[in-house]
Amino acid sequence: MSDEIEYGNLNKRIVFKENDHRHAQLVNRLRYDGLTQSDFFRCMVTGYIQGDERIVEFIDDIKQQSEKRKTKSKAIYVQNKKREEEL
Repeated sequence: MSDEIEYGNLNKRIVFKENDHRHAQLVNRLRYDGLTQSDFFRCMVTGYIQGDERIVEFIDDIKQQSEKRKTKSKAIYVQNKKREEEL
């Protein structure tokens, strides 16, 4: 039995925005490695879905950094709110 699921639209698009410079960097790096953008993103999505330990570890690092930023942003927000109330 195949792992492929035989339903739905097989041409689903995943789209996000990025600035020109980072896109050019990505395209250059992919050319250097001999990959297309679609191959790269399909591999990354497959690895993430299947729980590839290298990708999971990377995502865990990103989540920790994101939590730290959220905490810092909240502290700045509270500090600014207090200043406004004092005025």
